Amino acid sequence: MDTTMEHVVEVTDETFEQIVIEGSKERPVVVDLWAAWCGPCRVIGPILEKVAGERDGAFTLAKIDVDANGVGNALLQAVRSQGIPTVVAFRDGQPVSMFIGAYPEDEVNRFVDSILPSEAELVAEEAEAVAEAGDLAAAEEGFREALAKDPGSKEAALGLAGVLIASGRTEEARPLVMPHLPDPDAEALHARIEIDDWKTDPGVGTLASAKRLAGAQRWREALDAMVGALTEDRDEARQAMITVFAALGDDDPLVPEYRRRLAAALY
Repeated sequence: MDTTMEHVVEVTDETFEQIVIEGSKERPVVVDLWAAWCGPCRVIGPILEKVAGERDGAFTLAKIDVDANGVGNALLQAVRSQGIPTVVAFRDGQPVSMFIGAYPEDEVNRFVDSILPSEAELVAEEAEAVAEAGDLAAAEEGFREALAKDPGSKEAALGLAGVLIASGRTEEARPLVMPHLPDPDAEALHARIEIDDWKTDPGVGTLASAKRLAGAQRWREALDAMVGALTEDRDEARQAMITVFAALGDDDPLVPEYRRRLAAALY
């Protein structure tokens, strides 16, 4: 890739996916859509580059010549902009904010401030890394610190809920998860809480037995039993399987396998 300076990248059709979409999952990316004939572009471009240098890696500035790259025009259409310069901020693979025209430097700095992670988000990210390394106690402390800084932080609340569930404290996790439904991450955690409740299901019959197996995380046995229960209690067994799918996540190989089996049994 060609770089004009550190943290400033010239993006092409070939590198857009890597630099903007995937790159914004690591840190924010600010896309500058410009063209050589555009006078205001020559004003905003140096301001954006100056701010990127001063922020020293807090975000990547991705410059796209719309005359040379179709992805630039596609992005203009996607954000419903009819002019350049257009500046679009990406986070987590999605556009989150934009402006059109040559803003002064103080306005550009305010724009950048609005799309950078908050202090609470940064603390939560550190806690997530600690949790992934297996230190649940330290991760819990980090997520609680993030929540103290921002009680409304979804990342901190769901991160703490995940740690509590992994520690067997599902009832403490429940109130952290509920306000963030139907967010997909919250749905997955809610499914894990519900399945934990199944461990003590006093019911009788195939489906109740299947739920107890799921509560014990004997996933394949549980799903096999739920498939069998479809003939006895179609709707409840189907919903139980959907709950298990949500808890396991799409990356678990059991999920596509048993989704096919569920579809075959129902249709």
